[in-house]
Amino acid sequence: MSVAVDTPAVPFPITGAARTPDALLQAVIEQQRVIDRQAELVEDNTRVIANQQARIAVLEEQLRLERHRRFGASSETNVLQGDLAFEGGEAPLEDGDADPDAADTTPDAEPPRKKRRGRKKGLSPDLPRVERRHLLSDAEREGAIETFFVKVKEELDIVPARVQVIEHWQEKAVYLDADGERALVAAARPAHPIGKGIASTNLLAWIAVSKFADGLPLNAIETILARYGGEITRTTLASWMIALHLRLAPLVGRLERELLGGDYLQGDETRLKVMKEPGTAPTATKWLWVMRGGPPGRMVVRFEYDKSRGGAVAERLLEHFSGRYFQSDGYAGYDEPCRAKGIVHLGCFDHARRKVVEAIRAQPKPASGKPSKAMVMLSKIDALYRLERVEFAGLDDDERFEARQTHAVPKLAALKVWLETNAPKVAKGSLTRRAMDYTLNQWEKLVRYTEHGQLRMSNVLAENAIRPLAIGRKRWLFADTPEGARAVATYFTLIESAKANGVEPLAYLQHVFANIAAADTDEALDALLPWNVS
Repeated sequence: MSVAVDTPAVPFPITGAARTPDALLQAVIEQQRVIDRQAELVEDNTRVIANQQARIAVLEEQLRLERHRRFGASSETNVLQGDLAFEGGEAPLEDGDADPDAADTTPDAEPPRKKRRGRKKGLSPDLPRVERRHLLSDAEREGAIETFFVKVKEELDIVPARVQVIEHWQEKAVYLDADGERALVAAARPAHPIGKGIASTNLLAWIAVSKFADGLPLNAIETILARYGGEITRTTLASWMIALHLRLAPLVGRLERELLGGDYLQGDETRLKVMKEPGTAPTATKWLWVMRGGPPGRMVVRFEYDKSRGGAVAERLLEHFSGRYFQSDGYAGYDEPCRAKGIVHLGCFDHARRKVVEAIRAQPKPASGKPSKAMVMLSKIDALYRLERVEFAGLDDDERFEARQTHAVPKLAALKVWLETNAPKVAKGSLTRRAMDYTLNQWEKLVRYTEHGQLRMSNVLAENAIRPLAIGRKRWLFADTPEGARAVATYFTLIESAKANGVEPLAYLQHVFANIAAADTDEALDALLPWNVS
């Protein structure tokens, strides 16, 4: 790249009678001005070139990251193909340390141990079993003094879906009253959640789990049913799901009350397209908000639909929360509701770590063995994760709090000092600098997990509850109406709450759908909460 330099004309040399001391001094001054101006121009152009080179470096970094997002692996757990947390409690990488991926060539280096293959996991003893006995022939059994059986193998089997029609026959009795008039008495039959619909509660549960837990769109469910002889259109399937969701509202309300009664809540939000939301374009993005929490042993995952992602929605969701701690990502919409209610707002270290991982992926391969600052930062963060997942595993809340004060708090203090020292050395606008700045800006929220043993370092449990929705959304794409979006929130609330309490979703929904129509008291609704269902 060539840069034009505007060089002032050099004054004419002084000749003849004009060669006086004053004239010579003036000429020297003019010459010095020219030299100073040229130096300023060179400096300005050097600065322009440096800025352009820095901009090019940032754009190249972004290009490498986009290529990795499109073609590379998505896992963040092994970004450097090496364990940066290091076994045995070793210190994390520092600037100037050797490449963690470099092979150890010292003579005394211990050869890598061959990974021992574990035994195959057996089939669950809770599964029903069917015996198939293989008999000897009469000729083989002839002359034997005894025969016996030995189990030599187990095979996992599956019974394919089978469509059937349940015929409800109601017994009725005819009586004659005292006046000789005929009176009819009919046997009671169970209430159905959608009245006279032709779908059994088991079918409704299967449809809900197929779509909202397994991510199948309704046209695929329609095809599967037709394969087995059940001719039901996707329009009818959708109307069943919406009608049933309205019946489930009291149960969802009980779950929400339990959720807001806990001391520790985690929140997140994700996009959902709704085609017929009044006042918005079909292509506009609407939102599903998720809250995860509840008292010990009564975990609730609550989804709620809203067309907005504004802070007013966060304020409404937290309005009746009576607990002390709320955890989220860096979204600022939660700040004011937490501040107004005196809620301690925690950050998520996963989001800080994710930005560091992106910076590493966008970097060119280092020519030397010296790790980059992003690699050093990742190793320090992973050392904190190692404490949580290994050293503190199995501790109760009080023990975890004490262990964090002893081991995690000093590491966090050292990480902050390192960030404050090294962030100014990294080019502004680069992904590494952005990761450093984000971590420093969120620092107070990120370190609050050390204040209590029940708190978590990251918001991953709320994010994990959203993952099935993200997978399903790629297949069924959108909800048609706002009521359909609210139905999506209802079914994900029930399914994810069941999973959070160790209850199999299909069995749970079968039980709920079979009993919800008759659950007209608080006691009956409480019996349908997932922690009360075996």
